[in-house]
Order: sequence, then C-alpha cells, then structure tokens
Amino acid sequence: MNNPTPLAGVTVLEFSHTIMGPCAGLVLADLGARVIKIEPAPDGDRTRQLPGFAAGFFATFNRNKQSLAVDLKTDDGKKIIHALTAEADVVIENYGPGTMERLGCGWETLRALNPRLVYLALKGFLHGPWENRPALDEVVQFQSGLAYMTGPEGQPLRAGASVVDILGAVFGCTGVLAALRERDTTGIGQRVGSALFESAAFMMASHMAGGVTTGQTIPPMTARKGAWGVYDVFRTREGKQLFIGVTSDKQWTRFCKHFAFEDLAADKSIANNAQRVTERDTLIPKLNQRIATLAYDDAVRCCEEADVSWAPVARPEDLYDCEQLLPRGLLDIIIQSDGNRPDLQALLPGLPLEFGPERERTRVVTQPPLTGQHTTEILSEFGFEPQQIHQWLQTRTVLETSG
Repeated sequence: MNNPTPLAGVTVLEFSHTIMGPCAGLVLADLGARVIKIEPAPDGDRTRQLPGFAAGFFATFNRNKQSLAVDLKTDDGKKIIHALTAEADVVIENYGPGTMERLGCGWETLRALNPRLVYLALKGFLHGPWENRPALDEVVQFQSGLAYMTGPEGQPLRAGASVVDILGAVFGCTGVLAALRERDTTGIGQRVGSALFESAAFMMASHMAGGVTTGQTIPPMTARKGAWGVYDVFRTREGKQLFIGVTSDKQWTRFCKHFAFEDLAADKSIANNAQRVTERDTLIPKLNQRIATLAYDDAVRCCEEADVSWAPVARPEDLYDCEQLLPRGLLDIIIQSDGNRPDLQALLPGLPLEFGPERERTRVVTQPPLTGQHTTEILSEFGFEPQQIHQWLQTRTVLETSG
C-alpha cells in the first residue's frame, strides 16, 4: 500500500489568514506534513469570525493542523518563533508586504537561524513594480482579464469560487516541494514566491495565445465562438437544466440516434462539427425546442446511452449527495470557525489526489483547531520549561484554548 502522507516528517510553520496561505498549509498538512498554525494572541486568526460568503473559510482550510497562539509583537513572542524556526522545514506566510519583516520574522531573519529553511511568501504580486500593492482574489480577477472573460459582454464578473487564491496556493506548494527536493542535494533552503496576479495571468495564457493565432480580439466566454456545434445548457420539460456537449461526429451520430432526432442525423448540412458550428444559430434553437419536450430523467438517460458529455447544472449543496464523492472523496469536517459551534458538521471534499494501486486518498486526522489549542504541547515539545510556559500564559504572550 502506498503512503498517502508522503510529507510525514516535514514541519511547517504557517503564518496566514483567509484562503491563500491556509490553503497552502492545508495541502501540505493533508499530504502528511506537521503544520503548526501560528495565530496572533489573544484574538487568533481573524478568519474565524468572518461572516456571510466567508463564514466557511476557516473550517475548509484548517483541518489537520495544530494551533499555537503567540503575540509576535513581544520580544518573548519572537523568541518562541525563532526557536521553532530553527527546527522547522518550511515557513508559509501570506501577510501584507513587509509585515513579517516588521514582526522580526522575515526571510532574511529566519534564514540566518536555519539555512535549511524553505520560506514560502504568498503575495498579491511577484517581484516587480506592483509588488508592494495590496491585492485580493477578486481584485486580480479584474486586473488579469478573468472577470472580463467570465461575465457577459460589458458585465465583468468574478468567478464563483476563490479560484485565484487556491491556484496561487497550489503553485506555492509546487515551489515548496521543488525547493525541498533541491535541498536534498544542496542542504540549503530558499525563499519561494507565489502570487495572486501572476496565477490569474497564467490562466489567461490560452486566451492570449488564441488571440494571436486567430488575429482577433478574444470575447468573453459567454460570447465566444465555440469549437463545437453542440455545447450548451438545455432546459427540460420540468424546467430543469443540463449541459450537453457533443464534441465529435461519432458522438453526433449517437446523440441523434438515442434522442430519436433522425431528421437531424440525415441533414447533410450539419453532418460534421464544422458545419454544426456554422449553423449553431439555427441548430441550437431546434435542439432547445425538442429537449424542452422531454422529462429530465429521459434526457439524462439518452445522454448516457449516447455516451456524450453531459452534466446537471448543480449547486454546491448538491455535492453532499454526489455518488462520485460520497464513497471516498468526502471528509467529515467539524465547522468551528469561532470555536463556539462544534455541533455544526459538514462533509467537505478532500484533496483531488489518490496514491498507488489501491488509490489511497488523503484523510482527516484532526479537525480545525481552536485558537491556541496546542500551545502548551508545542512549546513543551520544542524544549521550553513548564514554568516559562506558565509565565507566558499569565502575561498573555501565548494563549491556549482547551479543546
């Protein structure tokens, strides 16, 4: 059986909040690294208290971690972190530019304490004229053209998930793994950078190349000239929607057969995909009218029998009942963003990875921690005396919350 925790033995200190940093820590933690989340004492990660759209951030991105709450604005707080850094493998931070330096925990300071350290800085921008600007996922979606490509013409729209935060985190983890691999050879760590804007720009590469190739300005996805004749959302008799994609001429033949569209199959003017693309303006309304007479289950059955690509137009809550995810891919996470509602539970997706011939998945080992839940345990393990830890608890240099 292959080990689904290949990073066991790697110690990570995570200084982060919101999504990008916590997501990077989550990826490494799920892969077996020991991730110690450094939270500011006494209030903890502010992500725990975010409302509305962001209420699930903490629970989603902080499983399999320990929490150490420390006041880095004190000399003793810095002393604690410096001691931990001397034995750590990786530091992750996604604070604003200059923040870690002001706290005495920037790259130059920490590398002097541990030359083997790999330091991942997750920022809005990589090195360049914008590197000190503040940035958010949504901001760079507009800056990069992603929002323009997502919404209808004249109505730029952010994507329906924090895709740039997550992609930037994954790119950052890729850099960390590369740096750890190089350290195996050189014995020396390094600073790795990943950023929101450059991650969003990377996603625009195919559109940039497409514009050069065609010699045309690329329109938003909602107004694009598609590569396939049938590639749309259709509404069934009950008003339910499903997406159907017919991407080859063989699929078109099967599609017409199983939907009993014999007249369309016999129409030589739409016999191949290039012709169907040309005739989309008349073909798609015809298909809309016909599929609108079918029950949803019948339309789904026809798609399955025709072996074409199709999908329901799902909502996030539909994933709770998804047969693909339920057997092995959903994980039981206790939502305790502020530590006050451990009764709230939800099944959330794990990492989209599997290992070995048995296709082992990563799993939840520990639930998202309370603020400072592991403070005493961690400090004791790193060699601090009980009386010293007690003093720091009394002066609120560190904080511990019982789980």
